Amino acid sequence: MTPRGLFVGLATVDMQYLVDTPPARDAKTPARDFLMATGGPATNAAVTFAHLGGQARLLTRIGRHSLTSFMTGDLARYGVDVIDLAPDSTSLPTVSSVISAPATGERTIVTHRPAHDLPIDAGTIDAALRDVDIVLVDGHHMAVAIAVATEASRRGITVVLDGGSWKAGMADLLPAVDIAICSESFRPPGTHAPEQAIADLAGRGLEAIAITAGGEAIRLREGERTIEIQIEPVEVVDSAGAGDVLHGAFCYWRAAGETTRAALARAATVATRSCQSFGTRTWMDPR
Repeated sequence: MTPRGLFVGLATVDMQYLVDTPPARDAKTPARDFLMATGGPATNAAVTFAHLGGQARLLTRIGRHSLTSFMTGDLARYGVDVIDLAPDSTSLPTVSSVISAPATGERTIVTHRPAHDLPIDAGTIDAALRDVDIVLVDGHHMAVAIAVATEASRRGITVVLDGGSWKAGMADLLPAVDIAICSESFRPPGTHAPEQAIADLAGRGLEAIAITAGGEAIRLREGERTIEIQIEPVEVVDSAGAGDVLHGAFCYWRAAGETTRAALARAATVATRSCQSFGTRTWMDPR
């Protein structure tokens, strides 16, 4: 059966520049390559899930503005169905400029993120969760994430957290989360190291917690046991969005019936492949 996933969170417009050296002050820097894509943690994960063969549904804010057709067209191209939380909003979405210089390993991100307080009703939650096997929340649009994750948990649907950083409202979201895959900078209040973050999340009753660290091994805790999943060393061209790819691929393999450990190992392979080309989409193109 085809895996079916719901992805709840941020949709952005990302402008990605590939440069030889980081921009200098008061200077013009030529880009070797440029890409523009609809991004954001949940969005990139949904695109990855769909690329691998799953049915991806994205619950986010897009709105009605000059960038709408680009965003919806880009997502349709990759087979992602969208439920728009604010179809009549004329406010621009979050826009990010990502400048990657692989020669030095530096990456600069400039983001304009308008504040949005989005409501959601029971009918929209029901439509979003209909016939899905797994739900991912990225912690953006937190009130929506809490409402959807809580109902998903009540229905017995696995809920996965993309924990990029601790956000306001996270303590209310975590009781509905089964699996958290977090960056090494994810810090619950009172914690100062990844090991403490793992212990904190384990104490909240999560089924599994994973901490990623770029090209370093992923630490996975299930129950009382912690293991490491090694990352294949490769020449990195661009790591932008690699964590999002990991989350989307994990959700695909987990929904397809793999164990958490096996799904995470397969997802790490996909994320590593995405780092070997520029941008968040190029790795998907046929070779």
